[in-house]
Amino acid sequence: MQYWMLKSEPSAYSWDSLVKDGRTSWTGVRNHQAANNLRAMKQGDRGFFYHSNEGLAIVGVVEIVRETYPDPGDASGRFVTVDVAPLMPAKTPVTLTAIKATKALAELALVRQSRLSVSPVTAKEWRVLTKLAGIEA
Repeated sequence: MQYWMLKSEPSAYSWDSLVKDGRTSWTGVRNHQAANNLRAMKQGDRGFFYHSNEGLAIVGVVEIVRETYPDPGDASGRFVTVDVAPLMPAKTPVTLTAIKATKALAELALVRQSRLSVSPVTAKEWRVLTKLAGIEA
């Protein structure tokens, strides 16, 4: 199993929206590196749902429920999407400030490449972040 960080502005699509919908396509990714991360996702992988710009915190955990397929909003046909479903909310949202203050997370892609909307998370980083979030996922 691989782990991921998926970022969304809450005003565009929030954790609460995902919980209400039960599942969504992670569309609109137009950065090639982030799109390659989508292509690497496998069904059953897990990811953190991170509220970007507003909130700046991990607020939940998602599961990849459908592997990559063409993003219907991309007329060029170059970009892809995956489907995700909510697994559980973070008991304690993990803020960017807390992440940056945690030495074990210094190499986290969210810290090193903050503009990347979809990034990998190592198994070690996953364990640290789930502990900070007060969950077992």
